[in-house]
Amino acid sequence: MKTTRKYTMGARAEAVEETRRRIIDALVHLAETRPFADISLDDVAGGAQVSVQTVLRRFGSRDALFAEAMRTAQSNVQAERRTPPGDVEAAVRTVVDHYEKRGRVALLMLAQEDHDPFARRVTDFGKALHRTWVRDAFAPQLAELTDDETTLDLLVVATDVYTWKLLRVDRGLSRATAERRMRILVDAVLASATTPRKDTL
Repeated sequence: MKTTRKYTMGARAEAVEETRRRIIDALVHLAETRPFADISLDDVAGGAQVSVQTVLRRFGSRDALFAEAMRTAQSNVQAERRTPPGDVEAAVRTVVDHYEKRGRVALLMLAQEDHDPFARRVTDFGKALHRTWVRDAFAPQLAELTDDETTLDLLVVATDVYTWKLLRVDRGLSRATAERRMRILVDAVLASATTPRKDTL
């Protein structure tokens, strides 16, 4: 009897977790195509194939659901951006991989940040994460510089989602060409940081 009860409780817990994941996945999917303000609990429930009451039972409120979805998405982004420190080729490839998968979603979030507080929270985190990622990915190169903040700023720009957008979306370049041109920018930043300027000689 105890074994049966444990099995039943375990199956129930798995079902609850599966429902939670479906609800979060539904919200994340909706957020890829429309502004946060246009996403209702009805939309999320429909996408997850559950009732609104189930959504509220699992998360308590729309705000709590959005916060949990943001934490899940943030964890996914951090995992996708892992790259060995000091490997320039891997760093550029990794960030372009990330933008190919999530760049247009990031641009949609950025378009909302001035009028949607939740979007602002998402983009503030994204900007901080990108800067930290650049600092970590290029840590060996930055460690050799006296003015590492200037170089860090320039590397952030060279690998930013807007740089990818200019090349990939606005110019319509292929992924491979966009990646090569972002690599050229990164190499130029690193070269200028390690080569003395003529006016300082």
